[in-house]
Amino acid sequence: MSPGRVAFVTGAAGDIGRAACVVLAQRGWSIAATDHPAADRGLAETVDACAVAGGAVWSATFDVTDTDAVNDVVRRCGDDVGTPRALFNNAGIQGSFDRVDRYPLAEARAIIDVNVFGVFAVLSAVSGAMIAAGEGGSVVCTASMAGVSGAPNMPAYSASKAAVLGLVKSAAKDLAPFGIRVNAVSPAFIGPGRMWENQVAQQAAAGSQYYAPDPAAVANQMIGAVPLRRFGSVDEVARVVAFLLSDDASYLTGTNIEISGGAA
Repeated sequence: MSPGRVAFVTGAAGDIGRAACVVLAQRGWSIAATDHPAADRGLAETVDACAVAGGAVWSATFDVTDTDAVNDVVRRCGDDVGTPRALFNNAGIQGSFDRVDRYPLAEARAIIDVNVFGVFAVLSAVSGAMIAAGEGGSVVCTASMAGVSGAPNMPAYSASKAAVLGLVKSAAKDLAPFGIRVNAVSPAFIGPGRMWENQVAQQAAAGSQYYAPDPAAVANQMIGAVPLRRFGSVDEVARVVAFLLSDDASYLTGTNIEISGGAA
């Protein structure tokens, strides 16, 4: 892989991360695909998918909550393939589904650690490299409609994604003098696949006034809440991410695009 226009992607082994890597590769980006060491098999599949898409790809594994590891991987990326000009700050965990009064606090802390501190750590390291390179750049952070409006049985996840939105707005102001744009995407119901199936099953099992106890009924309830009457696809998310990272979005910073089919 030769140095070029590099997009650094975290959470690249997941469904949305992989889709974004492929779309960015198709649009001429060199991909620095990264994920947690436990996701190495999925990351290898993403590397293969990028190769099929015709993109050059470099990969690494690290824990986003380990600041030394974050800084080391960003430095190695710069040494090996060039300073990233784009960052898709996408790593995150959803956690279990339960009411706030009985939510496991240790799990809530872990969700905040990955989804907030991890996103902050990666943004800090990559934006610092961008500033040093002096060529500007663009960042997209993955938030969620759960962070926009709150989701029942998802208090820790909703709080973490609301924090991401606050971080994006603040960082957009901090980094504007360096020509670095910072935006967010907030997907709602995305499917088909494991994300959709997991959310439907867990909301059914959580037991609340908002969803039925049967997963099939929950799926219908969720789709019924979307004005477009369908879930979105990972490719639809990836194309919005690619737009925000591109020069076509050159006057957008501090924004959040709700990829929700009209659902509030």
